[in-house]
Amino acid sequence: MSETDLQKAEALTVHMASAREALAVMDARLAVIHSQTPPMAWRLRTGGFEGLFRMIVEQQVSVAAAASIWRRVGEGLGEISPERVLALDVEVLRSFGLSGQKARYAHEIARAHSDGRIDFDHLERLDDAQAVAALTAIKGVGRWTAETFLMFCEGRMDVFPAGDVALQEAWRWADRQEARLKERDFYKVSEGWQPYRSVAAQMLWHWYGAVKRGEITLEP
Repeated sequence: MSETDLQKAEALTVHMASAREALAVMDARLAVIHSQTPPMAWRLRTGGFEGLFRMIVEQQVSVAAAASIWRRVGEGLGEISPERVLALDVEVLRSFGLSGQKARYAHEIARAHSDGRIDFDHLERLDDAQAVAALTAIKGVGRWTAETFLMFCEGRMDVFPAGDVALQEAWRWADRQEARLKERDFYKVSEGWQPYRSVAAQMLWHWYGAVKRGEITLEP
């Protein structure tokens, strides 16, 4: 990560602290989660084409497998760029450990940038809704991927992946409901957390993990 990215991550972490306080005022259920969750650092990842490509590579495989495959991809490509990806056919990309589907998605993402359908170098010029629309227009990029990319690779403060099962389950616990909210209903709930929905998501993820590890006991 570059020095600029490190500075950005530090700034986001500072902003997150004040955003948590604001969220606790907005929603009593988030106030409980805030009180039970220690300070968090914003896990900023590499952005741009490389960031989205890596997110696709890492999906549906273990952390160890993802790291191994990504290392082979980096070694095989030399430079991780749309141009290098398009210079190699699908079978060569598969030799780096990618599935056939992920290799094809890599071409789709690279081609979208090359054709000008999306500009990874200046994605910040689009607002959140426009950026999600541009990303999901690429074959292989779903809404969850687009939203988490904008959160962790772009450092955007107000996106919320309501389709995430862990977030849905955490909110079911917090709201003391029998069933998880449907995605569309969860999006509506999250509107009340603007402009800090990314922070709310990270609070819920951290809280969910702590409950699962037995560090926090849910009240009956």
